[in-house]
Amino acid sequence: MSLHADEFGTSQLPIDEIENGCSILLTGTDTDVLKTVFSRLVAPEEDERAVILATNAGGRTIRRTLNAARDGAGSRASILTAKGPARGDDVSAIDDIGDLTQTGMQFSSLVAASQQSAARFRSGIFLCSTIASEVDDTRSVFRFLNSNFLTDLRRGDGIGAVAIDRSADMNTNVDSMIKGMETSFTARIEVEMTGRNQATLEISGIPGSDGTLDISL
Repeated sequence: MSLHADEFGTSQLPIDEIENGCSILLTGTDTDVLKTVFSRLVAPEEDERAVILATNAGGRTIRRTLNAARDGAGSRASILTAKGPARGDDVSAIDDIGDLTQTGMQFSSLVAASQQSAARFRSGIFLCSTIASEVDDTRSVFRFLNSNFLTDLRRGDGIGAVAIDRSADMNTNVDSMIKGMETSFTARIEVEMTGRNQATLEISGIPGSDGTLDISL
């Protein structure tokens, strides 16, 4: 468990505990490295639940990455996926990832349901860049994040991470979109692979951990 009830520990990341309500914008150009860091941020502890929106991976894949980050974390996650079928009570499928109204409703419903079994939660979107590539107007992505993802964090006892692949082909200027999102998020982590099993994190907005950190993958 975390040392403080209002803070969240991270798995296999050398950063300080994250304050309740923190929203993290996670960016980079290597999806595999992004997935590893994302999972270490959102993998729930034993007294927590996780709610994950997966746009390019199925429920089994997300569970494996969560389990790799923290033992048993995958069994404490509810996953909403645009890839693959629904599986049991904890993996739901999205028919159209571009329908952000319906996607937002499904996501918020899962967050509310998860809080029935555990008050503390971690939420995440992997990858938000996929969503941006599927919509005609990227402003709808901002509305979705503010109306659902970020609102759920403000109302509950949780933290969240949204991952963006900056190398993805999106229907907008990527740097401008990220700059606009930064105004709504409390923290930013830029991930860069620096070796076969090494990466560097450029962190801002997480007290005690701002700056550059090297991690093993």
